[in-house]
Amino acid sequence: MVRFSSSLEDKQPQKRNNRIPEEYEFDYSRLTERQPQQRPVYQQEPPRYAERPQIIERRDEYDTLVADERPQVRQPLQFDPKDNIQFGVEYSPSSKPPVIGNNYTIRSNSIIYNDVVIGDNFRTGHNVVIRENTNIGDDVLIGTNTVIEGDVIIGNDVSIQSNVYIPTNSVIEDNVFIGPCACFTNDKYPVRINYELQGPRIRRGASIGGNTTFLSNVEIGEGSIVAAGAIVIHSVPPFYLAIGTPARIKPLPDHLKVPNKL
Repeated sequence: MVRFSSSLEDKQPQKRNNRIPEEYEFDYSRLTERQPQQRPVYQQEPPRYAERPQIIERRDEYDTLVADERPQVRQPLQFDPKDNIQFGVEYSPSSKPPVIGNNYTIRSNSIIYNDVVIGDNFRTGHNVVIRENTNIGDDVLIGTNTVIEGDVIIGNDVSIQSNVYIPTNSVIEDNVFIGPCACFTNDKYPVRINYELQGPRIRRGASIGGNTTFLSNVEIGEGSIVAAGAIVIHSVPPFYLAIGTPARIKPLPDHLKVPNKL
């Protein structure tokens, strides 16, 4: 059974009686003499830290080697703002800045090249590219990620949705709707033989569905409709319907022979 003392006086006589025997006094004195001899154990630490300069030297050599292999970074070219030139683009001396009419909205990351003329009430989505020698009329919408490659004519009251590609030498007349992801082409024999580039011609009031593809130099007649997903390899007469892959030509129903409501 464990017994806890009720007071400190109960243990005092026991402590007095527990004297160290004389035979252990000599051993105790020897331990006190050995204490100074234990200090060299702590003096062995500095040699480990003495190796650090060697590690630093190796690290410096590695950094020097990596620095030698890094490509040289040149300072960016600086252009005079009066020249209307951005880095990576160099215009001919005869080019003119783009001209845009009243009440326009051009969203972020859109690029309009020199020698572009645009009418009133012009609107774009984001990331639109309009290259040189493009003429655009009034009340035109060009959707996000659409690319117009230059030398293109676009009339009035035209709505071009997102992700549309329009190559050079294409013509889009008034009151035309072009659905998303439509792709026009202007090369009949790509990278095979010399061919005069000629894009499609979309006549007044035509409506183009999404994900459509047009071969070079086809004409989409006035008021006609091209169904979504169609691949147009031949011209479409006025007020006809092109549907399928390749597109089949059918007469347009009477109730669809109406102007586009843009």
